[in-house]
Amino acid sequence: MGGRACHAQIIRIGLEMDILTSTMLINIVLCNCAFKCAILECMQLHAFSIKAAIDSNCFVGTALLHVYAKCSSIKDASQMFESMPEKNAVTWSSMMAGYVQNGFHDEALLLFHNAQLMGFDQDPYNISSAVSACAGLATLVEGKQVHAMSHKSGFGSNIYVASSLIDMYAKCGCIREAYLVFEGFVEVRSIVLWNAMISGFARHALAQEAMILFEKMQQRGFFPDDVTYVSVLNACSHMGLYEEGQKYFYLMVRQHNLSPSVVHYSCMIDILGRAGLVQKAYDLIGRIIYGNIEFAEIAAKHLFEMEPNNAGNHILLANIYAANKKSDEVARARKLLRETDVRKERGTSWIEIKNKIHSFTVGERNHPQIDDNYAKLDNLVVELKKLNCKVDTNNDLHDVEESRKHMLLGHHSEKLAITFGLFVVKCERRSMRWETAFGAQH
Repeated sequence: MGGRACHAQIIRIGLEMDILTSTMLINIVLCNCAFKCAILECMQLHAFSIKAAIDSNCFVGTALLHVYAKCSSIKDASQMFESMPEKNAVTWSSMMAGYVQNGFHDEALLLFHNAQLMGFDQDPYNISSAVSACAGLATLVEGKQVHAMSHKSGFGSNIYVASSLIDMYAKCGCIREAYLVFEGFVEVRSIVLWNAMISGFARHALAQEAMILFEKMQQRGFFPDDVTYVSVLNACSHMGLYEEGQKYFYLMVRQHNLSPSVVHYSCMIDILGRAGLVQKAYDLIGRIIYGNIEFAEIAAKHLFEMEPNNAGNHILLANIYAANKKSDEVARARKLLRETDVRKERGTSWIEIKNKIHSFTVGERNHPQIDDNYAKLDNLVVELKKLNCKVDTNNDLHDVEESRKHMLLGHHSEKLAITFGLFVVKCERRSMRWETAFGAQH
């Protein structure tokens, strides 16, 4: 019996049971839905819970919103949360975690503060989610406040809180503070903390430190997992260390018997694509991916099959072609991108000034000081042209005329964020931190 048929049978049986049994049954099935991200089955069970008059049950409501959040249907999860007449600590934790997992960091922090105002006791899961939200927004001051709260609440020694703190400090540009948190847990038997610290080093392009910690981790008796290898490969990518990247990829496959995921392949494509080593890329994993054509196309096809709706895979392939001056292939990649009707996520950059986050996207029009910002940026461009600085459009993949490319690159979100920082603090010396949506911090 298939999954949907099985769920339908369970619903028919559940309608004939008492409320307590129906509640237990629906929770068991919803756990399975969350594991499989089965959104349609979740909706069926939601309808069943309404028909069985158990939708207002706290446990059922919490399970439903958890599945909705896990399936990236955060609007449905939020509506479920708001409609629940009774909520427990798990309900609040699930909603906060759902917001964080789906990138709604502001909403997660607001919910965290509301839980405090309503007198809910904090637990490690709430605090971990709040710290992760601070990491997503790069709000260092608030992150430190939650850090202090974790100690006051007695959860400072929780490994999940600690790993979130390491990640938060790293994303806020404070790698030293991240390492201080990590040092306090070196003896703890948890790979989660090691992975968080290696990822932090990789994020800061500290490849040597990441690789040293990778070796120390194994000396302490920890075996690297797929997350560890993503971090160490990212570190190699940031520094252009293709030989080291190749070594770690082989270690992952041959020594630790881990099957490469789409993320690992993406890292390797990035490492070798940056180096322009298409043939070396073929030699590296040509035996792993079946086929006998140029490596970039083999790897891209593999990525397309696993993530058909990820425009980044198409962009990555076209970038490799563009870097190697293969204009015909670039045009073909652009055409494929249009035909598959996928869209690349719009880049966003943030800058924090006086503990306030300002966000910018390409072509930003909503910021209250955007007109002044554009004027300042255009003046900077004029001054740079006087110094004979030119915009390189060779690797830009927008299928538009050259003048339009110059405009898009000139008004890149990161340039808007930096210019805003210079414009606001032009008369003062003040530390600034900005971050792009794709993880680069400065």
